[in-house]
Amino acid sequence: MQIVEVQNKDYPILKKLFLNERIKTFSWLDTSEFQLDDFEKLTQGEYILAAIINDIPVGFISIWVPNNFIHHLYVDEKHQGKKIGTELLKAAIDVTKSAVTLKCLENNIKAVEFYKRNGFIEKEKGHSEHGCYILFQSPREIV
Repeated sequence: MQIVEVQNKDYPILKKLFLNERIKTFSWLDTSEFQLDDFEKLTQGEYILAAIINDIPVGFISIWVPNNFIHHLYVDEKHQGKKIGTELLKAAIDVTKSAVTLKCLENNIKAVEFYKRNGFIEKEKGHSEHGCYILFQSPREIV
């Protein structure tokens, strides 16, 4: 597996991955409004890294670099549980050269557990239009 800066040729696969994984992940929301073009809209201006296996993107992380904020992290369901998400987190910390923060909806139990397993610390809780979220901060290094 390689982790590289996303390229234009990766967009068609990443758009589908983003749509499919969001629909599966956010089952408690009305996902009928999720669209294929959301990937470009919701990552605009962000630094995006892709996890590539056999020249095919299987996951990505998008970072709002001015705030060291991870906006999105998704791994294709077929490749989950293989440390790809952890490697993407490590790469994000390498890019920012700092701890990163992110918001995770409390109902996204699988993701909450993933971040805790990777040493993220709960900094605060809040409310959004999609439910309660946890603001997490990473350690400076993920092992």
